[in-house]
Amino acid sequence: MRAYIGLGSNVGEREENLVRAISLLDSSPGIRVLRRASLYETEPVGVEAQPWFFNTVVEVEAELAPGELLRRLKEIEKALGREDRGRWGPREIDLDLLLYGDLVMEEDGLVLPHPELHRRRFVLEPLCELAPELIHPRLGRPLRELLAGLDERKKVIRLGWRRSS
Repeated sequence: MRAYIGLGSNVGEREENLVRAISLLDSSPGIRVLRRASLYETEPVGVEAQPWFFNTVVEVEAELAPGELLRRLKEIEKALGREDRGRWGPREIDLDLLLYGDLVMEEDGLVLPHPELHRRRFVLEPLCELAPELIHPRLGRPLRELLAGLDERKKVIRLGWRRSS
């Protein structure tokens, strides 16, 4: 199944954290990274008194069920040293399952599509770089339309990758 995963980091070597997470994803059984978006530097959301984030999105082919894929994302976060600093706090790495095909579900702590996907420029910018015509399974609108409708006050700066994964 085609899935999209959002990645973010604002603690430590931000780009290195993302590169390592993508490598661990790609080396995981049942997950193959197909493409990655550009690297973006983004203003924090929620708790603004913290360093800016590096964000990206990867497109993967997943043989794992959605719950298994989410568990693997949490294992990778733990392996990369993520510490719990509260909701919207700083983080070494954050991996969010954004979309899993056109699946719509709410169970066992997993909501698909990601419930904040359509409100977050730092997710929609890189996601639209990969799949602008993809239809949001719940809202029935192309991702590019959702992005165009967002407030532009939050800064999202497209960067180039310095490292490859």
